[in-house]
Amino acid sequence: MSTNESQKGLPRLTGDEFRTVLPREGQAVPHGLPDPAVLARMANEFFTALPAVHAAVPEAALVEPVIHPTEILPVATTSARVPSIPSNAALSESQLSSLPSTLSGFNVRPQLPSVPGTVLPELRGSLSSFQVAEPVPLAFLGEIRPLLSYSSPTLPVIEPTPTIKIPTETELHAIADGFSSATVPGAPEFPVDLAAPQTPGLSVQPAAAELFHGYSFLNEIRQLVPAGTDTTAKLPQTFSDGLAPLNLSSQSFEAQTIRRDFPILQEQVNGKPLVWLDNAATTQKPQSVIDRLNDFYSHENSNIHRAAHELAARATDAYEAAREKVRRFLNSPSVKEIIFVRGATEGINLVAQSWGRQNIQKDDVIVITWLEHHANIVPWQMLCAEKGARLRVAPVDDSGQVLLDEYQRLLGPRTRLVAFAQVSNALGTVTPAQEMIEMAHRYGAKVLLDGAQAVSHMQVDVQAYDCDFYVFSGHKVFAPTGIGVVFGKLDILENMPPWQGGGNMIQDVTFEKTVYQQAPGRFEAGTGNIADAVGLGAAIDYLDRVGMVNISRYEHDLLVYATEQLLRIPGLRLIGTAREKAGVLSFVLDGFRSEDVGAALNRQGIAVRAGHHCAQPILRRFGVESAVRPSLALYNTCEDIDALVTALWNLKQGHTSL
Repeated sequence: MSTNESQKGLPRLTGDEFRTVLPREGQAVPHGLPDPAVLARMANEFFTALPAVHAAVPEAALVEPVIHPTEILPVATTSARVPSIPSNAALSESQLSSLPSTLSGFNVRPQLPSVPGTVLPELRGSLSSFQVAEPVPLAFLGEIRPLLSYSSPTLPVIEPTPTIKIPTETELHAIADGFSSATVPGAPEFPVDLAAPQTPGLSVQPAAAELFHGYSFLNEIRQLVPAGTDTTAKLPQTFSDGLAPLNLSSQSFEAQTIRRDFPILQEQVNGKPLVWLDNAATTQKPQSVIDRLNDFYSHENSNIHRAAHELAARATDAYEAAREKVRRFLNSPSVKEIIFVRGATEGINLVAQSWGRQNIQKDDVIVITWLEHHANIVPWQMLCAEKGARLRVAPVDDSGQVLLDEYQRLLGPRTRLVAFAQVSNALGTVTPAQEMIEMAHRYGAKVLLDGAQAVSHMQVDVQAYDCDFYVFSGHKVFAPTGIGVVFGKLDILENMPPWQGGGNMIQDVTFEKTVYQQAPGRFEAGTGNIADAVGLGAAIDYLDRVGMVNISRYEHDLLVYATEQLLRIPGLRLIGTAREKAGVLSFVLDGFRSEDVGAALNRQGIAVRAGHHCAQPILRRFGVESAVRPSLALYNTCEDIDALVTALWNLKQGHTSL
């Protein structure tokens, strides 16, 4: 009989009122009430079984006890199923202090209390558990460290209350039969994400420090945001404060739910389900971005900043709202520092042609690295040829990481600019951006950071990095093609000349002279890509809801899994094994041309890039002219990796038609 059925026809009574209607000794039991002796026995069994109540206390002092996790939850395994609950709360310091010093019953990673709770996405099989490895280093240099499997248990906590809640008859029967291992009837649940990564800038509370005992790998902190960044201070206090600048979402992250947001992932290719592993080339678009573009063209389409009619106002508002979203996404101090361009390539050329032509002179030095995309090589070669400047290149080691000692030797009093990728598009190497920027600034050089391959994988904070310019492309971050961004420090932009002339970037024009707009307007000549800028804003909205910290954590663990599986294939050599990597897995396969591997994977519906990836110098550094490049995004899963590995095994064994 359900609780509702057991109470049907009975008045709703408080604890004191309930006692007043109980029959006295010798009286008959009223219809509908349980026998007092049975009720008393069940109640005694109930309160005796509570683990936190071990001695009688005065009734006035009774409060509902805290249920300790080791007393109510079984050891989590890969098959354990933990109830799914909302993840928008965290334990208080007092609640954390009540936790045991070790979590011997949980194969999990604790979360710092200042990060909103999240439930990790599911990765394997039925996706009820998550494949985890040490955040750093990846399993490249020697041994492959075994993956840990865990579920994400949540700790129910009893909310203190002045009086004990009287259980219903049904609840008492259930208690007599045995406690539930996960919940207590009527108890509010406070979710705790024990699987969150440790984020730089977050301090470990003393009460939470004990959670780390016995899990030494939790002390290896992965650089999601620059060291020293205060992430907790930037969370909004209310909804009206807007989205959190650091995109710390409190939503649950579930890979299969994410996949349903991207309609193209339902496509069939050569009779097989599409497996999109070409994210470093371009990312797919969520339905919310597609809908926003349709909505703009259906209801707002107009030119901006000019006409006085209603649609012009709508379009202008949408365009400038997108600029504000980008500002928040990069944590820029001002919308005046955000310039819309066609992509990262155009952004680099803007800096080269405007700032570069104005500031680079004969014998000046521009420093780049071996990791660069052609778009961060060719514009500087052109500028050096025009100005008589010198281009110097920082080398990398055999893992693909920049040699910082050699990089520092290239810097000097004639160094005017350093330009390098935050993440290598060919190797996935995450460069030590903050350290390299600090070193360049010591010599008075400006720094351009190419974030095209970083923005979809990790949180970016241009103020923490202190870069002078930052560029990225919208289509790499789930937004439309043909839109990109240049961030530039305002004092620098205000002293840069326009690089293109035309409408929209002027204040006044006569035949004698032209007065230009202030930044960013002076760098946005003509009619911009208005609709796709609005689409970029919608993509940022989507990422804010998912949470960039969630994405970075998920992709890292997926990268570890993919790396381990690929290294099992005989004759497969990974190109780029740096200690810090984002979701790129370039490889060559003995006995096969990269183009042939790509074609064979395509027959299985698997999309990867095969070629030189517009990064010929770095591939040649590793002795190859081309490579196969699977690359990851937030909607990829272990099933995608399994499909890739299976296809490669079949190719090695000659079963290309399977």
